[in-house]
Amino acid sequence: MKVAILFDGASALGKTPDVLILESVEAVEAILGADGHEVVRIPVNPDARWIERVRKAKLDLVFNLCEGVDGVAALEPAVIGVVELLGVPYTGSSSATTSLCLRKHLVNTLLDRAGLPVPRWAVARRGEPVPAVGFPAICKPAAEDASLGVEQRSVVRSARALADRVAAMHERWDEVVVQRYVDGREVNVGILGDRVLPIAEIDFREMPHGLWRIVSYRSKWESGSAEDLGTIPSCPADLPSILTAELAGLALAAWRTVGGEGYGRVDFRIDRAGRPWLLEVNANPDLSPGAGLARMAGAAELDYAALVRRIAERALTAPRGLPALDPELWVLTQRLSGVSVG
Repeated sequence: MKVAILFDGASALGKTPDVLILESVEAVEAILGADGHEVVRIPVNPDARWIERVRKAKLDLVFNLCEGVDGVAALEPAVIGVVELLGVPYTGSSSATTSLCLRKHLVNTLLDRAGLPVPRWAVARRGEPVPAVGFPAICKPAAEDASLGVEQRSVVRSARALADRVAAMHERWDEVVVQRYVDGREVNVGILGDRVLPIAEIDFREMPHGLWRIVSYRSKWESGSAEDLGTIPSCPADLPSILTAELAGLALAAWRTVGGEGYGRVDFRIDRAGRPWLLEVNANPDLSPGAGLARMAGAAELDYAALVRRIAERALTAPRGLPALDPELWVLTQRLSGVSVG
């Protein structure tokens, strides 16, 4: 089988290479290569030459590790859309699902309409009045991932602090999600296919006094910082069995609501009364060997190689393209549209 690994080439191979991206590419490449597959790396760059490489490669599978182009997360769905247009089976969620999950206010609306527990929220748009959701509140860019734009000053206790924070964020982002901050525990629920993996928790016990217990940008990307050392992942989480089952059910419901496929992660906060609240649904989360999904799979006795193989197998059993390109489906579509087809 011929497999291409797609990744953000502009970030991984630029002047200041993102080593973590390359480590993930190398890890997946080694596993698939050891299984006897022909593996090629295709870096995704803004010049779009990669598209022609994918088109000419005669691939059996695209293993998608591309979480953006030159670090821009909003371009991730466009990369998937190209692969869909070319009709090549690919790992992970569709361009539609990925795009939805990147727009926090849209996915919150969908989850709320599905009856799932989402903390009160609103969108602060540039030039419009700042909405009220109660305090404390947390401010996040509406269309970013990897905790970009999230820091200690993101959590506010007053209307003045909220207005100041939103104004500062509007210098960079047009839309900011303002959401009621849920004080309590934070857990991640990993999904692999139709299976829920052991739940992980972010342990905040070592967070310095006076800092908000949140997963900020610094906690994710500044190794050795106080916020990094104050957010320690543990898996499996020490939770009552009833709560574990409730979280699993909510995670699967959220995943199905957004049309998730392959693998994902759903993040929750658990308030002081033990009630879970949905924070985010992450399509195609970080798949590096040291990331949360790999850790959760390990707790389920699936090593990293097994995780990669399961993801690839899932993609091959449910190949996706554009159904409208199938002549038989187009004839059926016309018939169901009232067109007489001879």
